[in-house]
This record gives sequence, C-alpha cells and structure tokens, in this order.
Amino acid sequence: MEFNAYIGLDVHKETIAIAIAETGRTGDIHFHGEIANTPDAVGRMLKKLGGRYGKLHFVYEAGPCGYGLYRQINSAGHVCEVVSPAHTPRRAGDRVKTDRRDSVLLGRLSRAGELTSVWVPDEAHEAMRDLIRAREAATKELRQVRQRIQGFLLRHGRRYAGAVWKKQHRVWLANQTFNHPAQQIAFQTYLNAMDQAIERKDLIETQIEALVPEWSLGPVVDALQALRGVALVVAAGMVAEIGDMRRFEHPRQLMAFLGLVPGEHSSGSKRKLTGITKAGSIVARRLIVEAAWAYRMPAKIGQTIMLRQQSLATPIRDVAWKAQVRLCARYRRMLARGKKAPIVITAIARELVGFIWAIGQQVKLKAFNE
Repeated sequence: MEFNAYIGLDVHKETIAIAIAETGRTGDIHFHGEIANTPDAVGRMLKKLGGRYGKLHFVYEAGPCGYGLYRQINSAGHVCEVVSPAHTPRRAGDRVKTDRRDSVLLGRLSRAGELTSVWVPDEAHEAMRDLIRAREAATKELRQVRQRIQGFLLRHGRRYAGAVWKKQHRVWLANQTFNHPAQQIAFQTYLNAMDQAIERKDLIETQIEALVPEWSLGPVVDALQALRGVALVVAAGMVAEIGDMRRFEHPRQLMAFLGLVPGEHSSGSKRKLTGITKAGSIVARRLIVEAAWAYRMPAKIGQTIMLRQQSLATPIRDVAWKAQVRLCARYRRMLARGKKAPIVITAIARELVGFIWAIGQQVKLKAFNE
C-alpha cells in the first residue's frame, strides 16, 4: 500500500510528539509539533494531516499508554502500527534523547521499513488479558504475605511439622500466641492479609471460568486442557498472553516469541550458545515452565485429564498423549545424563510449546460476535 506520508509519534501520558516523513527516499523529514494526548486533540490532528497528505501511515512504540491511540487512528481510515521499542535501531554513539528526536527517528525508520510491529489484541482479548494479569498480581501478593508469615514464625522459633498452607496448618496458625500484644497484632495482620489475598485470587479465578466460554479464543483454552499440567487457569493465561497461535507459521517462532530458545554469541569459527533469551511475556513463560514440571512422572491419563478430554476431538487427544509419551521419556533421559533439573524442565517447556502450537492450529475459533 502506498502512503503519502509516514508519521512518527512519541507517545507520553500528557503529550504526543509528532514528526512527518514524506514519501520517497529524498522526501522531507521534519518535526511537526506536540499535541495533548487526548482523543479530541488526536482527532483534530488526524483531520488536519489527512486533509494535507491524504493516506497516512502512523507508528508509535508500545508502552504504558495502551492501544487506544492505535484504534482511534485505524477507525479514522488511516493505518497505524505499534512497534517493539526493543527492536528499534539506534546508533551506539547517540547520547542525546528528546521527544523531538524520537518522533523523527520513528518517522524515518517507518518510511524505510526498519521497524518491527507487535501484535495488537482486540478489546475483548485485552480485557481477558487484564483479568489474567490481575490474577498474577493476586498470586504474587499471596506468595509475598506467606513469606512474611514464615519469616515471622522463624524469627520466633515456631515450626510446623506437616504440610503447610492446608486447612490444618491454618488452624495451627490461628492458635499461635505471643507474649507481647504488639507481636500478636502484627501476626494477626499478616494472617488477615493472607485470607484477603486468597479471597481475591479465588474470586478472579471464578470470573475467568465464567468468562472463558464467551471468549472468541475459548475453544483454544478448552483444547489446551487436554495437555498434562495445563488446567483452566494455566490454559487461559497462555492464550491471553500469546493470542491466536495461527499467526505463527512454525512452532520455533512461538518458542522464540516466549523466550525459551537459547541465545547465541558467535564470531568466526567459534559458536557459543548462552542461556534462554527470556524474551516476550514473563507470565506466559512462567506458566509453561510450571506446566512442564508435571512431566516428571510416567505418562498416564488419570481421572482429571480424562474428564477434561471428554468433549475434545480425537486429533487433539492424540497430540496430548504424544506429548506425554515424548516429554516424560525425555525428562528421564536428560536426568540420566546428569543434567540439572532446572535445565531439563526448561528443555521440556520448550518442547511443550511445540505441542501447544500443534493444538492451536487445529482449533476452530468462534467469531467475535458469537
């Protein structure tokens, strides 16, 4: 598609810096100015530049301001791309950074085709992703308050012999008494915070379970639960962070997207592989690694997995069983060769992504308005 101008936007909370790169290799590139970051101001800017140049191509870097600007520009009939700031080329010796320079750089690189765009979710998908990330925040808060409780008890020489965080352990915690009233109040505050965190986490998980059937990617969430170690919340989290898996032509692309492939630092005849790149979503990578720990045991379809697979197509169940047979055996072989468990689990997680991709290719998605 031919554009008459390429517009670079440096987006901030209050302002948007605008630069214009006219079409052609020798086209003029200049800083247009700054506007307020409000829908009304953006609308006036689109009307003004659209009347002057016609078809426009806008670009801005992904950041905390979200995708509202992207949707407003596209709804006005222009084209907008959100690009990855980590992949924006920058000169190594450039020590001056301003909004003006950033917008001009984006306009120039957009015209040259040197920017890497990111996938933008629709509003429903973004809402589900916000809910999943709210659960991640609640889980983190619960983990932190439990660590505070354990640290408090350890400082006072209190130890529980059985399994922690179960019903009996909670009764044991409630029965703990301390000599000084201040210590008792501090301990009870920690217990109250833990109960509140559990309540918030359970409430969010209930909402996830209720909303997944209405989601356009709900069938993918259901299908992924055929895999061992992938229950509802884990499957919903993966899909919310990855999106439509059909946009990846090969499973290796999805592995790289999730940061589970090794980095490389090679020169000449020397080839050196480093640790995994850890690119992409931290949430999705953590969920997949957690699921990979389920493949330590021999391959087996228990009652829980059998119930989850009842309504699924035979090809999806076959992929899930193939994953169990392959990954369980691979775990034992790598341990037998002396590999450390975290390295083995990372390798299992990387291969598990391949089976996740295979299932994602077979599921027929619902239309957005169904």
